[in-house]
Amino acid sequence: MKGFLEDANYSIGLLDEGATLADVIDNCIYEHTHTGKKAFYVGDLGKLVRNNIQWQNVMAPIKPFYPVRCNSTPGVLEILGTLGIGFACSSKSEMALVQDLGISPENIIYTNPCKQASQLKYAAKAGINIMTCDNDIELKKISRNHPNAKLLLHIATEDITADEEMNMKFGTTLKNCRHLMECAKELGVQIVGVKFHVSGSCKDLQTYIDAISDARCVFDMAEEFGFKMNMLDIGGGFTGSELQLEEVNHVIRPLLDVYFPKESGVNVIAEPGCYYVSSAFTLAVNIIAKKTVEYDKLLPSGVEQTRNDDEPVFTYYINDGVYGSFASKLSEKLNTIPEVHKKYKDDEPLFASSLWGPSCDELDQIVENCLLPELSVGDWLIFDNMGSGTLGEQSTFNDYQRPLIYYMMSFSDWDEMQDAGIASDTLMKNFFFVPSCIQLSPEDRFSTAA
Repeated sequence: MKGFLEDANYSIGLLDEGATLADVIDNCIYEHTHTGKKAFYVGDLGKLVRNNIQWQNVMAPIKPFYPVRCNSTPGVLEILGTLGIGFACSSKSEMALVQDLGISPENIIYTNPCKQASQLKYAAKAGINIMTCDNDIELKKISRNHPNAKLLLHIATEDITADEEMNMKFGTTLKNCRHLMECAKELGVQIVGVKFHVSGSCKDLQTYIDAISDARCVFDMAEEFGFKMNMLDIGGGFTGSELQLEEVNHVIRPLLDVYFPKESGVNVIAEPGCYYVSSAFTLAVNIIAKKTVEYDKLLPSGVEQTRNDDEPVFTYYINDGVYGSFASKLSEKLNTIPEVHKKYKDDEPLFASSLWGPSCDELDQIVENCLLPELSVGDWLIFDNMGSGTLGEQSTFNDYQRPLIYYMMSFSDWDEMQDAGIASDTLMKNFFFVPSCIQLSPEDRFSTAA
């Protein structure tokens, strides 16, 4: 059936009304404490269903194309495939993953701004024609290796913040769009639309107004060259917050109605990645080492020391790090805070602490400074919102082992899938019942996505 991998090695726990994800985490920690203390994820696949309902309620008819690089685990891809979502792929391996789901090539976009010739040839053979382009060198490469390509001109947006300067690295100017259209005309390459991207860290919604206005200019320009444009990609940057989604929709809807009305025949799409998966995954890690350090070494430069010298300061090392599940920490701030799993008293003292990965590398710092009760080797920490940018291909640095993944879904979310007409016997084979009194062994009842 479309949307399901024939040989997917995983299962999904169907939670009884009396069971919660917290129960699942407790049970898994209990099992791991006795069997090996490996890091693991618990993924609430029902969250994907709920987020999709929210998207349809707020953003329809804008069709979502999920960026596979955000989280390429089979449970996520299969659920999203059944929901009828398109996919944005940045590599041959991602395109192959999505093709194995039975997704139509028309619902796949090749979005890597710097494409390899061999992967362009693969896309051509697979019939994946829609792709992005932002310069003439890339355009010539595409024309040589994928003559049936249909291009979305990637235009730049000016939403640079102090923390992020990625958007201006890719995307072309309005002035250069004319040059690219002249080149495309000479090379016989089709241009069918425009793409832009506004980062999730951008606080100025005026950026969307400017980007949609620029896109309209490119569409008008294309008419001069005889290109029939029919697609506008407004990119990603959706954080997962319903408020942010409504704010963006409030800004872009009037412009889309004016510049790209329904009768224009332009399909508007987006690339929500974090939106779907970030809040759906929780990571549990184990403390493997501990030491006491000098307080001033824990403080960022320029911060005044105010603590009592008699108070201990702790550095904890955990069994996952930036060469694994916290890879995004190398390029951006950590969007979650650690939660101590064991119970402790409200009046228990808290100590300045830092968290590091297992590599002992100077870059492998996960949390620079936080307040925690005193912990011991073997204790567990929980990180929420770990579903995005953490569950793709990961490093083998220092014998790193990918965490196990335990997929879950509530009965109510399962009912939503049935009501939507996307549940079937093929899907049901991946599910097993989890009673409210959970006593499950990972070896017996769960499979990993590794």
